[in-house]
Amino acid sequence: MVYVLNKNGKPLMPTKRRGKVRRLLEDGKAKVAKLEPSAIQLLYESTEYTQPIALGVDAGSKTIGISATAEKEELHFAEVKLRTDIVDLLSTRKAFRSARRNRKTRCRKPRFNNRVRSKHKGWLAPSIENKIQTHIKTVNESPV
Repeated sequence: MVYVLNKNGKPLMPTKRRGKVRRLLEDGKAKVAKLEPSAIQLLYESTEYTQPIALGVDAGSKTIGISATAEKEELHFAEVKLRTDIVDLLSTRKAFRSARRNRKTRCRKPRFNNRVRSKHKGWLAPSIENKIQTHIKTVNESPV
């Protein structure tokens, strides 16, 4: 599958006809826009007709599945693994902070009036924030 962009950089329908793509590149009527996934940009005016495309996103806890389909065929599919180490990294950082606090001043108790949750009402945990940002990035970077 080769993705096609028009002269202005707007996406057109992808093609499976690699021979036509090769001829367009050899004749100088198109240029390579991206290597992975393979995409070309036309250097001449063309119609901007596209078929309706449905985007499906399966938002799992450890992987994201994404699929773009036209009426009869699947145009793009991807599976993205989410990070699962954020909670462990933050727990390790918290343990180091606690150990440092205990090492320097034994009698000092941890303070709870300087926590992020109390300051910012729209706050999300870093692991959840990363999952949301990965979902948004995956959908925005899909070539179709």
